[in-house]
Amino acid sequence: MADRIGFIGVGTMGEPMCRNLATKSGLQVLAADRDRAPLKRLAADGVQAASLDEIVANCRTIFLSLPGGKEVAAVCLGAGGILEKVQMGWTIVDCSTAPMSLARQLYSEFEGKACAFADAPVARTRQAAIDGTLSIMVGGTKATFTRIESLLRCMANEVTHCGEAGAGQAVKILNNMILFQTGVALAEALCIARANGVDGKMLFETLTKGSGDSFALRNHGMKAMLPGVFPERAFSTDYALKDLSYAIQMAEEAGVPALGADVARELMERAKELGFDKEYWPVLIKAIEDGTNK
Repeated sequence: MADRIGFIGVGTMGEPMCRNLATKSGLQVLAADRDRAPLKRLAADGVQAASLDEIVANCRTIFLSLPGGKEVAAVCLGAGGILEKVQMGWTIVDCSTAPMSLARQLYSEFEGKACAFADAPVARTRQAAIDGTLSIMVGGTKATFTRIESLLRCMANEVTHCGEAGAGQAVKILNNMILFQTGVALAEALCIARANGVDGKMLFETLTKGSGDSFALRNHGMKAMLPGVFPERAFSTDYALKDLSYAIQMAEEAGVPALGADVARELMERAKELGFDKEYWPVLIKAIEDGTNK
């Protein structure tokens, strides 16, 4: 069992992460997902399709890559879930983006079963997941981090131990909050420039040469907002709203105003009302365009 790894959830990000884990770790990987298509593709890389029960019975280390906190809670804490079936000494690593409070709860629950738990959400794009160049933020004990770090580095070139359980989720959620607020600024700047007869391409290219430069500008701004390309099966408006809600929840629980996050949420919700819920989240620019000259 020591040479088997479980991977639950092989969707947009999980599939390439699982593939990198299987091809770089030298260990047997068992994967589970309701969608059979990615499991069939992963079989070519030596990944064995399995049920959740088979994974929990045979894998001492189990990774999760699920859509959000609701799904993580169901798989871990629901009837017939991992917590009911896990064996002493197993390690659960949640690479999903989920609430910090849930990560702390899972740590406590699994610790009660003499098992380790780490929250290890991932940042960067699907292409980074394919290339194995993700950034992973880890919350958990130092001993657990040391045990799983080499596996995480099969999927990422940046792996950071952020602190105890929940710290990884907190850093990832705040990373996304900053990204979304930067996206709002870029969308506003592009719309204002165009409304005043200034070329958007020139604007963004010039911003890369000054203090307005950023990862968000070079990627979400120049590759999505500028050409108006917002594909599905990327990081959708729905998923962005989920992550933003976690950030706002953290702020509210701590009594910290998060006015910029509220603005980003308002624009995303408007984009969703306009029918862009499944498109890549920089589509929030459509909400600004919709309100122009009204």
